[in-house]
Amino acid sequence: MTRSEGDRMTATDGDEGGIAEAAEVPEVLDARLVPGAVCCWAATAVALVGGWRGGLGVAVGCLLIGFCVAALVVRRVRARRTTMLAWVLLGALLIGAGFGFAGAWHAHRVETHPLRAVRVGQRLVAVVELSDDPKRVSGRPFGGPKVMVRAGLVEYRLGGQVVRAGGTVMVLAPAGGWKSLLPGQRVEFRARVARPWRPDLTVAVLRADAAPVAASDPPWWQRVAGRVRGDFGASAHRALSEDAAGLLPGLVIGDTSALTEHVQENFRETDLTHLTAVSGANVTILLGAVLVSMRALTVDPRVGAIAAGAALVMFVILARPSPSVLRAAVMGAIALLALCTGRRKQALPALCGAVIGLLAWSPGLAVDAGFALSVLATAGLIVIAPGWADWLRAHGWWRIPADAFAVAAAAFVVTTPLVIAMTGHLSLVAIAVNMLVEPVIAPITILGAIAALLACLWSPLTTPILHCTSPPLWWLLTVSDRAAALGASISLPTGTRSGLLAAVVCGVVIVALRPRALPPPTSGESGAG
Repeated sequence: MTRSEGDRMTATDGDEGGIAEAAEVPEVLDARLVPGAVCCWAATAVALVGGWRGGLGVAVGCLLIGFCVAALVVRRVRARRTTMLAWVLLGALLIGAGFGFAGAWHAHRVETHPLRAVRVGQRLVAVVELSDDPKRVSGRPFGGPKVMVRAGLVEYRLGGQVVRAGGTVMVLAPAGGWKSLLPGQRVEFRARVARPWRPDLTVAVLRADAAPVAASDPPWWQRVAGRVRGDFGASAHRALSEDAAGLLPGLVIGDTSALTEHVQENFRETDLTHLTAVSGANVTILLGAVLVSMRALTVDPRVGAIAAGAALVMFVILARPSPSVLRAAVMGAIALLALCTGRRKQALPALCGAVIGLLAWSPGLAVDAGFALSVLATAGLIVIAPGWADWLRAHGWWRIPADAFAVAAAAFVVTTPLVIAMTGHLSLVAIAVNMLVEPVIAPITILGAIAALLACLWSPLTTPILHCTSPPLWWLLTVSDRAAALGASISLPTGTRSGLLAAVVCGVVIVALRPRALPPPTSGESGAG
């Protein structure tokens, strides 16, 4: 992903004075919403991890500190010495208090849910509505292949009593009879109750013994999306090799159901797994292609914006409107805003606003690793990567490799602490591998999206398009395979301590590599582009 032409100064070619003035005044990021986003995220996470009492404690603490700051603000207003920092801090504390109370309420609902009173291992009959596609469990689980799916609890029957209660549950079930289910379907099944694995507002884990007893029809749009996904996968297997056919749906719509195990292992070893998860990059590439096409056709910008919005809605439906997909849609739209406008000080408050809105809509995202990685990577793209790319170009790098290295390095540095804390894995070739494969991701995504739409309309048209994806897919698979064969990775202890230590090291790296302000150009150099 490279920075758009909007990164260049908007002065006309002949306006040398405007260029010189822009070079002298560096762009300042608007970080006024950053404290608010951090406070609401931290307050929600404390409420989910520490329970409703922890959430209340954080909320009350924010209010008490907010009262002190408010008194200071009033005093400074009367003295006409108020500062923006005081207002920003006051707003952050107030929003943190609000999210603390909301998180405490959500946590209390989960802790007092009727299903929490059911003994672990107790059998019951549950009716749930699937929120996502069933995902296969990696490894070799006991009892055969299994899938895992997130669902909304409708009701459960225990001892002749029917309890109708909401809440979110995680279902662990045999692959047979579950793998073909679609989001939006209501299913009834027998299961054993287990405690949730994470403090993400999941009420319980339901371990199904067999295929569901009954299942309703999914909504029509999910049936259409399921047909498109199925036809796309079938067309890919007819036109491509097994590895490429399993990888392409993962790159385009996050469907990893046919991804081979050794490709998964190569991607984990080389830190390329983010490519097979629906991320903001997918959305950015697709929306960018739509906007560029509209511009090439000299279409009115408002029509282009409508077309991009329609493409975004179709992508969300095709990739499933699960929390992760909606998160990617928001993050991708923000990244596209940063790239197309070239005004990073607009993108940073947009990112913070998206974080606040997404946490208000789905508080469980506060402890979701994918959400944290997405936010960190987007922040690295907005805050760090442009400065590093400018510094590299100023020292003789060409624009494309400078942008590619800056984006890969920034994403690697800001996400490494969290990756180490979760997995203990550190790849020494991650930046180089991501640089090598980055040029082929956009063509694969765009051609794959076109093929997915054509697969259900007229499959003969799909085959030549899929053949065009074969060379870039071969390159991606070859790079990941060769890089994984090097064994250039380090295993580190997992946990908070390792993550904090890695965060300190990465923070030092970011500060040490912070680009220094370039001297203003002389009059003879002001016309240089």
